[in-house]
Amino acid sequence: MSATRQSVRMLCLTALSLLLAACSRVENFSDLQAFVDEVNSRPGAEVEPVPQFVPYEGFIYSAASMRSPFEVPLIIDDDSGMVLSQDVQPDFEREREELENHSISELSMVGMMATGGVYTALVEDAFGVVHKVGLGSYLGRNHGRIQSISNTQLSLIEIVPSGNGGWVERPQTLTLQ
Repeated sequence: MSATRQSVRMLCLTALSLLLAACSRVENFSDLQAFVDEVNSRPGAEVEPVPQFVPYEGFIYSAASMRSPFEVPLIIDDDSGMVLSQDVQPDFEREREELENHSISELSMVGMMATGGVYTALVEDAFGVVHKVGLGSYLGRNHGRIQSISNTQLSLIEIVPSGNGGWVERPQTLTLQ
């Protein structure tokens, strides 16, 4: 077995000497130096100028105060004799109430309570949550304010865009379901 051990040792020595010979320093870089000199002698390319960026111009949506094309055109005909104002504007500074996140069509009057002759309405929202509202409470997305509550309905006045840049009052009612 010493012969196989000796041949393995000889094979390892040969591989190691080949590895050292491959890593030895060769001073002949003439072809590499010729290539570097040729690349450096080429004329430099012209650099393109930095592109000019146009500043962002914001878009202001000016039709927000106009009537929605999905709503019935505004026809003011109040049978109660109430005079509706054409020169109104909603109070954008006041804190909005919870029922103002729903449109009037999503709300329904489901009950009424009377305490000392004063009516309070129970209004159900689209999620099935019942809210207690009284005179002066706001509901609906169009700045609707409750004007009166009876045992069968509640009446409110909404402030809606008039279509010509202004605002106008519009009566609405919720009837007991």
